[in-house]
Amino acid sequence: MTPITDAEIISVGTELLLGEIVDTNSAFLAGELARLGVDVYWSVRVGDNADRLGAALEQALERSSLVVLTGGLGPTDDDMTREAVARAFGEEPATDPDLEQWLRSRFAGREQPMPERNLKQAWLIPSAVALPNPFGTAPGWLARKESGGRLRTVVALPGPPRELMPMWRDQVVPLLAFPGRDLYRRTFRTTGLGESDIADLLAGQLSGANPTVATYARRDGVHVRVAAQADTEEEARTLAAPVEQQVRELLGSHIWGVDDEELENLIMTALNGSGRTLATAESLSGGQLMQVLSAAPDAKTAYRGGVLAWTAQAMGILGMPRSAGHWPAAGISAGLMAEAARETFTADWGLAVHADSQAREPDGPAGITEVFIALASETEPVVRRLALPNPDAAWQRERATVAALQLLWARLR
Repeated sequence: MTPITDAEIISVGTELLLGEIVDTNSAFLAGELARLGVDVYWSVRVGDNADRLGAALEQALERSSLVVLTGGLGPTDDDMTREAVARAFGEEPATDPDLEQWLRSRFAGREQPMPERNLKQAWLIPSAVALPNPFGTAPGWLARKESGGRLRTVVALPGPPRELMPMWRDQVVPLLAFPGRDLYRRTFRTTGLGESDIADLLAGQLSGANPTVATYARRDGVHVRVAAQADTEEEARTLAAPVEQQVRELLGSHIWGVDDEELENLIMTALNGSGRTLATAESLSGGQLMQVLSAAPDAKTAYRGGVLAWTAQAMGILGMPRSAGHWPAAGISAGLMAEAARETFTADWGLAVHADSQAREPDGPAGITEVFIALASETEPVVRRLALPNPDAAWQRERATVAALQLLWARLR
């Protein structure tokens, strides 16, 4: 069997085009194909329209060895993936007796009658084999046919990720031949530099073809990925090593983590390793800091708790001083909140996020909010100021939370 070297992904569903669902399937499949040594040159989204889906599939088959479709395998009239694949292969779908029996037994096992419209999920064409779906009622298809002197391969997968992922790994991958090349990746997670600054810093490394270096702006800073392909993982790692070392040296202390490391996990590991504890207080971040920290592994050991200090009552719980009905300035309040959280929860560290929502930069444009991050220990609190220009409250909460975690991690490490 000739190995597949290039592929295209088509995500099907009008809900994707309306922004009602985020297309995580394409990202998953692109990563899987890259790991298998397959180049993905195109990835498109198509609504539930027979003509547009058919045109996208025909175009994909003209330029790609493998086409993977996700979604559109449901039982309703707007689920058109089977029809599109059948039309592209010039074949008529028909009910497969074995699939029909399996489908009816699935519904019987749930003590439910099977709607007759679900029978289309038992369709098959001569050029396709069915891909079992233990987590749903939509079997996938793997269709292959010689045309124009080459083999055309189409894989149709259900849309729900919990069905798609195991079907891809357990059913599809064993049936196809891949180049066998391995991909090595190392991602550096950074802080303190913008994406343009890092691009300038790494200008000499960004133009390589193999290994490659790429930058990505993320919620927790800029990520820098070094990747290399070779026949084996060890060869790919060796190929990437000199560039990886150069990138590491150039980024230096701006690197706070690598690969899948998360700030909150690193923080909890460091706290537990040193036997120290943390408490938090926050206003502008709206409890997001508490949520992130409490979800980290082993948080119960190191994270004592937190206070969402949006109200005077909550400020009173922290013992915050108040004069003539006013709290101290936001920067001072942040430091006091960090100390109060530390003392209230008997923790070694106190971390606070606070802002006066009415505060604006002196002589600055409206909509820029001053946010203060404070970290208290046995010494004088450390206070950092952020100027957040984005008026979107969710973005401000996320940015303030990440800044607080980065301040704490810088001190812990």
